[in-house]
Amino acid sequence: MARFNLKHLFALAAFVVLGAAPVAAQLSLPPVGVPGAGDVLRPVTNSVSDLERGTLAQVERLAEQRLRDINRLVRKNRDSIELDAEGAPARRGELLVMGVTTAEIARAKAAGFALLGEEQIEGLDFSVVRLSVPKAMKLAEAEAALATLMPSADVSADNLHFTQGSTAVAANAATASRAAASSISVPVGVIDGAAGSSVPVVSTRGFAEGAPVPSNHGSAVASLLRKTGVQTIHVADVYGTDRAGGNALAIARGLGWLTSKGSRVVTISLVGPRNTVVQRAISAAQRKGVVVVAAVGNDGPAAPAAYPASYSGVVAVTGVDRRNRALIEAGRALHLDYAAPGADVYAINAKGKRIKVRGTSFATPLVAARVAAALSRGTSWRGTLNAQAVDLGKKGPDATYGNGLVCGGCAQK
Repeated sequence: MARFNLKHLFALAAFVVLGAAPVAAQLSLPPVGVPGAGDVLRPVTNSVSDLERGTLAQVERLAEQRLRDINRLVRKNRDSIELDAEGAPARRGELLVMGVTTAEIARAKAAGFALLGEEQIEGLDFSVVRLSVPKAMKLAEAEAALATLMPSADVSADNLHFTQGSTAVAANAATASRAAASSISVPVGVIDGAAGSSVPVVSTRGFAEGAPVPSNHGSAVASLLRKTGVQTIHVADVYGTDRAGGNALAIARGLGWLTSKGSRVVTISLVGPRNTVVQRAISAAQRKGVVVVAAVGNDGPAAPAAYPASYSGVVAVTGVDRRNRALIEAGRALHLDYAAPGADVYAINAKGKRIKVRGTSFATPLVAARVAAALSRGTSWRGTLNAQAVDLGKKGPDATYGNGLVCGGCAQK
């Protein structure tokens, strides 16, 4: 099945829990040749109440906004971004290959592909070969061609991952984050944009053109870790000034570096498609004992399943508002572990100002901090979080809140 078959996924909208008004969507990945969101959702709305129709209308708007955002992104960046075989944005003119033989590379060169280099991913014990696509060939066509030329290899586009969290400067904005109530000694890594100078981190390294560059989103994520007690934070900036930033190779490289720095927990508030390079990197990090925590995104429940949250073993996090209602814009993953506050949360931006943030991006570091706290005490993080989690919705684990609410209210001040 294709990664983004929205004809089936839009049906999930019927199960959305009513929440607050949606905010700017966390940019995810596009489908190819699917009907408009209204054409899919409209039959569902005929069988629900007026109250439910209002919720479904918001979900429909999120889905349609997502498609508009993606189309606008590609149009504005045609020289650096194009769609892969699944319709997902990726770096233009370049493919990533793993497990390839010398003979297969030779066949690819004879077909017009050029070897850009081979990179060993630091800390994760695997390598990635980069190939440029023939000028006359579209990326999607090149993927199909390489799959034939390299039957033993894993071929993928250098897919992009995005985040566009909602932030606003708070009244009486502070210029520095408040001290955390408790200290968490376990190192936590962040894959995002860089943090501003007002948010103390131990180290930052760039994995994109122009990086590191302080960003509001990365600053907010790092400040929430500090606010909840994490003392040692390492940040991998995968965006910098690169218009094709947040790509799969940058994320793999960043995760490898964070692993080599001793990060036992890594928080990722980015959303993209399934990508074999990122999947390989996460699996390698997990084998080394790293717990990866990721957001389900803000594209609504009708969006495709979010990655990296959907990879096996990744702790998938959604968000709730002050009334413990699921965020209407919360996306979905193939599994869901926990919910955390994702509305009326206060963080620090790149300029050191206190800001109000909203979205699953900002629920995720709260869960990551709880995982790190459990590890710092030498206890089972899963058992600890399950014991702490407040059951919401129907009794027991469910697809809306996972195992329940973690860290409720800890960042809403």
